[in-house]
Amino acid sequence: RRDVLVLTPWLAPIVWEGTFSRDILDAQYLQKNLVTGVVTFAVEKYWFFIEGFVSSANKYFLAGHPVNFYLFTDNPEKIPHLQMAPENHLFVITVQNHPRWQDISWSHMDIISSYIQRQFQHEVDYLYCMDINVQFLAHVGVEIIDALVATISSWQVTPQQDKASETHPESQSAFPEVQGDFYYTASFYGGSVSEVYKLTRACSAGLVEDRENGIEAPCHHESHLNRYLLQHRPTRLLSPEYYWDTEL
Repeated sequence: RRDVLVLTPWLAPIVWEGTFSRDILDAQYLQKNLVTGVVTFAVEKYWFFIEGFVSSANKYFLAGHPVNFYLFTDNPEKIPHLQMAPENHLFVITVQNHPRWQDISWSHMDIISSYIQRQFQHEVDYLYCMDINVQFLAHVGVEIIDALVATISSWQVTPQQDKASETHPESQSAFPEVQGDFYYTASFYGGSVSEVYKLTRACSAGLVEDRENGIEAPCHHESHLNRYLLQHRPTRLLSPEYYWDTEL
């Protein structure tokens, strides 16, 4: 494709539809006997999205390859019976609710890093974190697999200019004067288990320090995610096609 940017300045590929051969990638992936995990949270009223997310992901996310879905929720009793593909497994993990949605957002990174250390590192090779209100409309395949993967925000597909400047200058998520190349959504990111562990642990530590100093980043854990990815460049970027905001 010549109509879009397909390579970052640090030579990481940017994946768009039409820039890869799914058949070739599937064949390579199958030879490695890998298992991929998906983490999502359905807390409070977001239990409403569970059926749509799981059903569409079961159909379209790495179809034909083994996937473990890890669903964190405070309403396990509200989860409907869902028929999974033979190669997929759904694990429901009960978590505590928080009175403020900001606190729920704040806790995500800490919970993910803790469960990677405790459980996920023994069960999956790659791990992707997604919002529960995602609806998969087409195949998302092994073209997303890499060490550290981020998705360019559909709100800002050009090199970012002003998003980072919103952050409190004393926040652990604040950007230096030389800003980042892209703005990434926290709604879809991942990579190898070891890289996702480092990312979530670092973001969790930054969120804790901000909290202790009475600072709340404007985009919460997304602000910290972007700061981390400025210092640790993604090895693969997914185009905004992979998480398109329907408001656009």
